[in-house]
Amino acid sequence: MTKTKRARIQDVAEKAGVSTMTVSRVLNNDGKVSEDKTAKVMAAVRELNYRPNVSARRLASNKSFFLGLLYFDLNASYVSKFLLGALKRCRASGYHLVVDEIDENIDTSLESVKDLINITQVDGMILLPPVSDQPEVLNILNEYSVPYVRIAPDTDLQASPYVCIDDYQAAFEITQHLIEQGHTNIAHIIGNPNQGASRMRYQGYLDALRSNQISVPPSYIEQGLFTYKSGIDAAQKLLSQESEQLPSAIFAANDEMAAAVISVAHMKGLQVPKDISVVGFDDAQLATTISPHLTTIRQPIQEMAELAIELLASGKVDGAEKGKPRDCRNILDFEIIERESSAKRKG
Repeated sequence: MTKTKRARIQDVAEKAGVSTMTVSRVLNNDGKVSEDKTAKVMAAVRELNYRPNVSARRLASNKSFFLGLLYFDLNASYVSKFLLGALKRCRASGYHLVVDEIDENIDTSLESVKDLINITQVDGMILLPPVSDQPEVLNILNEYSVPYVRIAPDTDLQASPYVCIDDYQAAFEITQHLIEQGHTNIAHIIGNPNQGASRMRYQGYLDALRSNQISVPPSYIEQGLFTYKSGIDAAQKLLSQESEQLPSAIFAANDEMAAAVISVAHMKGLQVPKDISVVGFDDAQLATTISPHLTTIRQPIQEMAELAIELLASGKVDGAEKGKPRDCRNILDFEIIERESSAKRKG
């Protein structure tokens, strides 16, 4: 059996019609290369399935070509989707991704972060929520001078570049969408209280109702944790009220909790969306595997991951020039995806 010959940097240069030095500069994210040549080199890299020699690149550039990612596993579908985007972009940029979990044992987790930094000498770190707001982790990264990009942080927004969407506006708009469908009895399941996005989505929901002069009874608000189980518990409470007090629509702060609402509704003999409309947030794969398919906010999770990798790989995350403010905000667009789980209110 003949082995496939591994592509060399010279092969990439020949395919792209440029010099090997230009290929090297592109792979090292040197901003001096034109967009046209960069596109040709990256197209050749993909076509030839070129994988740079990491050891040689380290010696030449004083980089490790490792990037780290820290997460707290509260929302498995979100983390999985983010990882896919990050791995895809790392592969295209010639980086390797090292993933570690922060758990309830913060002391052990912090030691693990220190080990990751010392062993891999990562060129940068991505922090998923709620790690993106964990001061102990930020202190270690600052102490070791490791550049980092935070995803959807809620505090100290000038501390580092960050990537997010406008959670408040997205929640406002999907609540307004339900109102325009004739719903006025709209309940909400709040996301995990340790994430800023939960607060912003809750506030967007409240403000949409208030701007339409719709009051919200306390029985229409339940606390969730961004997990399916917490969604079950919250939905049981919301859908166990007297029939005349039942909400006609429920907005859950993520898709896993929204899927749980649909499950509980089915168990109680309620038809979705005939008897109750349900909407979620994220547009996770789950949104199109449940029945009925879920109306939700499409959050560009993979694109957020790719941008975070791109920011770190560019080598420009370390901070602003002296006397100039740091350019921190990277806010991506969201989209309402209307599917079968919501409909105009009958009667």
